[in-house]
Amino acid sequence: MANLLAAGYARVPGATGESGLAAYFADLLDPALTWEAIGWLRARTALPILVKGIVRPDDAARAVAAGAAGVVISNHGGRQLDAAPATIDVLARCVDAVAGRGEVLLDGGVRRGADVIKAIALGARAVLVGRPVLWRLAAGGREGVAAALGILRRELDLAMTLCGCPDVASITRDLVTSL
Repeated sequence: MANLLAAGYARVPGATGESGLAAYFADLLDPALTWEAIGWLRARTALPILVKGIVRPDDAARAVAAGAAGVVISNHGGRQLDAAPATIDVLARCVDAVAGRGEVLLDGGVRRGADVIKAIALGARAVLVGRPVLWRLAAGGREGVAAALGILRRELDLAMTLCGCPDVASITRDLVTSL
């Protein structure tokens, strides 16, 4: 909060008028932004461009068609829109929509090694791990982060063994069922 105060965002939710934090995030959004921005950015960098915040298959396909190297399936922790779907629930449809024309990564909900297997089985190339790492960073610093990643790796190894997968390439969609 101290950092927000220095930036002029002193009001808090519930106070008269809009909260400073809400105003800050509203200022970050540009309604004029279009898919053409990906091409504009590609013309200015050789780095691969990933579009984060995708939860719809048509948007995943559109991002790759516009020149993105891939997409990050993410609902930003579900905090921006409380009815946003869970990323794991939309992952397979987004992977199918991209159809191998780009990378698909999953962000959100990865807490255990079994979560990594589900994401890989549904077509994610990789997962992003945020909250467990941040929690361990806050509680234990660098060593805490290393411990969190070590736990996740050991859980992944165990889950792969229990699924009969000797390597990541053997993790296939038939390991996961959907309703």
